[in-house]
Amino acid sequence: MPARLSTRSPPEMAARAHTFGSYREFARIGFVNILAFRLRYYAGILTYLINVTVYYFIWTAVFAKSPAGASIAGYNLTQILTYVSVGWIIRSFYWNTIDQEMAYEVLEGKIAMELIKPVSVQWMWIARAAGESAFRVLMLTAPFAVVIALLFPVGRPASVAHFALFCLSAAGSFLLMAANNFLIGTCAIPLKSILSLIRAKFWLIELLSGLLVPLSFFPAPLQKISHWLPFEHIAYTPLQIYLGKLSLAESGWALTREFLWVALLLWFGHAWWNRAAQKITIHGG
Repeated sequence: MPARLSTRSPPEMAARAHTFGSYREFARIGFVNILAFRLRYYAGILTYLINVTVYYFIWTAVFAKSPAGASIAGYNLTQILTYVSVGWIIRSFYWNTIDQEMAYEVLEGKIAMELIKPVSVQWMWIARAAGESAFRVLMLTAPFAVVIALLFPVGRPASVAHFALFCLSAAGSFLLMAANNFLIGTCAIPLKSILSLIRAKFWLIELLSGLLVPLSFFPAPLQKISHWLPFEHIAYTPLQIYLGKLSLAESGWALTREFLWVALLLWFGHAWWNRAAQKITIHGG
């Protein structure tokens, strides 16, 4: 049987390889830039540790009033402490500040330099954020996870399969945050100042992602509304998978919905950028 010939021409394949190499370089730049501020991430270990410690004492006090082994909203004490600990561990990975950096570049006029680069501006920012997250995995997430595991009763994942799906969901959390932050950052073009918008987004995601409190604790109407929003897939979905609250089949469906939201937000961000960039006004620079 004759070998199947590639339908892509050598110039097209070379162009694709060049584009991929460009994004890899943006990721490297993001990694190196964060390396210059690594002290901030060492301090971040302490900050995240304080957050987990505060929640540890809060939930311990809440369950102290309940009979031993009792559960609240489907969580016993060990599960809720694991939920909090693992939730803050993955937050140190998926969090990024694309919106803040874009807002700064718009105000300073530096966004003009991004417009002349022959790459997707959206994927350029995501690649930078990926480089930063790679640094945080090494310098923040990993050491923080070790410290948390030594200090607090963090449970193991429900199974090896659940842990694999959890890692995939955490990667989706990064993409959701990146896509959402790019949308917010693009708003800096028509609005010029988006500080209040960034703050509103911060608290909305902290609450509706399920990081501060599991969504199971919310009133039923709010749970139904949250189910139709993308935010629960940032923290709540991966943590439910980790704890085994979702079966493997349910985990697969949750991941499908998560990555559908990723695709939708990336598409909407691309369309929003193309529209906003047509009316951009450059100041300074």
